[in-house]
Amino acid sequence: MVKTKKIPVKERLKIYSARGYVGLILLLLYTPIMFVIVFSFTESLVMGEWSGFSFNLYVRLFTGANSASLGQAVLNTVVLAVCTAVISTILGTLASIGIYNTRKKVRTVYTTVNQIPVLSAEIVTAVSLSLLFVSIGFEKGFFTLLLSHITFCTPFVVLTVMPKLRQLNPNVYEAALDLGANPFQAMMKVIIPQIIPAMITGFLLALTLSIDDFVITVFNTSGFTTLSKYIYDDAVKGGLGPELRALSTLIFATVMIILVIINIRSRKKESDGFVQTIMTSQVWKKQAMRAARR
Repeated sequence: MVKTKKIPVKERLKIYSARGYVGLILLLLYTPIMFVIVFSFTESLVMGEWSGFSFNLYVRLFTGANSASLGQAVLNTVVLAVCTAVISTILGTLASIGIYNTRKKVRTVYTTVNQIPVLSAEIVTAVSLSLLFVSIGFEKGFFTLLLSHITFCTPFVVLTVMPKLRQLNPNVYEAALDLGANPFQAMMKVIIPQIIPAMITGFLLALTLSIDDFVITVFNTSGFTTLSKYIYDDAVKGGLGPELRALSTLIFATVMIILVIINIRSRKKESDGFVQTIMTSQVWKKQAMRAARR
């Protein structure tokens, strides 16, 4: 019979304290969201008053008087976010590769410059871009807003891709060059495949930042309404519409489904890789035993 090792009292207190702290943080984060989700299934137009279970708000979300304008705002937000994420991921990845291949002192300077927009207040970036567009003479609209979001999101992609580049073996790239590949072929067939997970993370981060942004959007667009600007305008007119509860619930559910799918696929890849490693090691052992018998 195997004896289980008793955990000291101090260690138990540390474990319970850590779990309690994490539970408290999760409670503070998800309680407002759960509150919105619960009251999205009622007919009451006032938040906090329960008047019976109903899908009326979801029906009004798609068929109500404001459904067309709200749907257009959601579509504008998605189009802007996808365009921003794609372009920011490409620019951020290329910038990361360029920064990584410079000398150490130059790399430090570039990294510091890249971190300035990340650490500075968002209002500073928004006002600076707005003044730049006015001085150049650009008419504010989708194009100026797209440029602003790309400027805002690209440094975050660089910060996401750079750590992955530091983990790569530089000899693999040099070996590809020695075997006859040009620098572009070596980058596309050697470097890019190894940093795809970091690129996907940067893409999702840029997508989230673009959808969530409000300050830069307000200062750098005119006539192009995103979801955040629509909600702000609705609140200024006289309060948030109850349909936004249903919309928030649908957005939260969509994000949760995407995260679950990503986690399941990543775990499956890890398990498949583990099984493949075991099978490979067994093959090596069999080959070694055969060689030893010979």
